[in-house]
Amino acid sequence: MPKTGATNPFRFGALALDDAFTDRDEEIAELAADMRNGQDVVVFAPRRYGKSSLVWRVAQRVVTQRVLVAQVDLMRAPTKERLAEKLAAAIHDDLATPLMRARDRLRVFSDLRVAPIVTIDPQTASLSFSFDAYAARHGIDATLEDLLALPGRLAAERNRRVVLVLDEFQEVMDIDPELIKLMRSVFQEQGDVAHVYLGSKRHMIERIFNDENEPFWRAAKQMELGPIAPEPFEAFAIERFAATGKRLRAATARAALDITGGHPYATQELLYFLWEERTLERALEAVLRSEHAHFSLLWERASAAQRLVLEALAADQPGHPLSSDYQRRHGLPSVATVQTALRALSRDGIVERRGRGSYAIAEPYLAEWISLQTA
Repeated sequence: MPKTGATNPFRFGALALDDAFTDRDEEIAELAADMRNGQDVVVFAPRRYGKSSLVWRVAQRVVTQRVLVAQVDLMRAPTKERLAEKLAAAIHDDLATPLMRARDRLRVFSDLRVAPIVTIDPQTASLSFSFDAYAARHGIDATLEDLLALPGRLAAERNRRVVLVLDEFQEVMDIDPELIKLMRSVFQEQGDVAHVYLGSKRHMIERIFNDENEPFWRAAKQMELGPIAPEPFEAFAIERFAATGKRLRAATARAALDITGGHPYATQELLYFLWEERTLERALEAVLRSEHAHFSLLWERASAAQRLVLEALAADQPGHPLSSDYQRRHGLPSVATVQTALRALSRDGIVERRGRGSYAIAEPYLAEWISLQTA
């Protein structure tokens, strides 16, 4: 019987922290060593593969070894002014606060070209930072340069290793394509700072770090996250069920992993509903209900050609949509039209390439949802 008051031990949507996090032992050890050594790393994987959860887990480990970790999500910084705000907050909260007395923390910003406006939350006493829009327009590049240099300065002055994590780093190209040059010029002089770049759009990350014409060409060690192997995920699932007073049969756990392929988010999501629903069939139905709004919006935005490609892959994947035999069997349009559709779907992380001309739907459960809609 479930333990009295037991709560669901699986998490999806938010970061998988503490007991909700599973495996990645090799990646944790490797990334922790890179952070301690000051090695720049780019971690890339499709969306919802657990990049942020992995970095959070590693940060928890290295901060116990006197390493300071600051993180900025570029997805939440659509402009240079907003990026400056997020950088200032991360530097104050995660770098200056552990190093300095309260009265000295704001002094680190005294030399900025544009001084930040500091607001104190009366209930929590936490600080937030903003920049006057008019003033920032005239000095934002210089201000950003100073902010980007601050982690290196603090690390050198206090003889501490610093890690700056830039989540969804490919978004820098949308903020300002020229900003990447400024970042590279500052970061290459920060020997005491490990820069960890997280990215979910492979084509953009590969362009930034693998194109010899880009400033960040070969500027960081590359780590690609793949699915989690079935054995540790199976053991994790069985143990988490048992810890909450429920039993999960090994055969059911393996069947769940056959459905998800070890995709971290998809597996946590299915296990969450399996813990609630008791049968795998009902759990999968609950997952598809949960994802229906998301998939409906995705489907509405897809072009007619993209829908045809997705329908074909949902029925037959991995598939070769560019081959004449596959096109004939699934009634696909011309090669040029299919190529255009595949590029767009791949760019959005909906479809991924699996080898020579082979493609599959990457978005978890989308194939099952399409099959139900087109049945």
